[in-house]
Amino acid sequence: MPSIDLALAAAPTHQAMPLRRVLGAYLAEMRSECLRYLRAPSFLLPVMLFPTMFYLLFGIVMNHSADHHALTYLLASYGVFGVMSPGLFGFGVSLAMERDNGLLTLKRALPMPPGAYLLGKMLMAMLAAGVVIVLLLPLALGLGHVQLAAGQAGLLLLTGMLGVLPFCAMGMFVGTLVKGQGAPGVLNLIYLPMSFMSGLWIPLSMLPSALQRLSPFWPSTHLHRIALQAVGLEQGPAWPHVLVLLAFGVGFSLLAARRLRRIG
Repeated sequence: MPSIDLALAAAPTHQAMPLRRVLGAYLAEMRSECLRYLRAPSFLLPVMLFPTMFYLLFGIVMNHSADHHALTYLLASYGVFGVMSPGLFGFGVSLAMERDNGLLTLKRALPMPPGAYLLGKMLMAMLAAGVVIVLLLPLALGLGHVQLAAGQAGLLLLTGMLGVLPFCAMGMFVGTLVKGQGAPGVLNLIYLPMSFMSGLWIPLSMLPSALQRLSPFWPSTHLHRIALQAVGLEQGPAWPHVLVLLAFGVGFSLLAARRLRRIG
């Protein structure tokens, strides 16, 4: 009968995925992403160990006669330098390579929540950033005799793990622009100059005035200021820097999402 046909046509052809299965899909993707990086130590170890080596050589060995304030400054600086890397390279290089080999297309075709793929990468970047800070702290406290309270160390760790997110968004956007083979070179052209012009290697007061005027345009500058406040070297509200980092993260995420919708 017509009424029955209309009722059948109006009935939904599928049911929404239960919340338990949705959460399970997110957890499975996060676990898969973590395992994938743990099985690629040639990528993960340099990302986490380079800032530790730089702090040991340039922060402690070459500045062994400096006071603890200088070593505390370098702890915050190399902490930010190390935190940027998992976000930029963990997102940018892997996304570019997965676009090239078709893995991203396959994941988008699977019956999984669309955000699970990105959340898995974000979790891995946050964990790697946390490891960077955890590796730096014993060097600073033990060899550099840096004086930090437990709350300051915890705040620096939290700053690193959350501060990696804007760089995840930046790396994701770059990963949508370049091929997999060219992604490391392009990201290094962003990563290294940005670190230099943010005062991570040399204090901003020692840089030319033109570079000092450009420093607020880099997200690493604002994360550096928050890290300096976390270790007690700067005073003042952190929320302006947090808002800038949030704007960077949201802006690059929207640009990357728009480009992924267009080109896949």
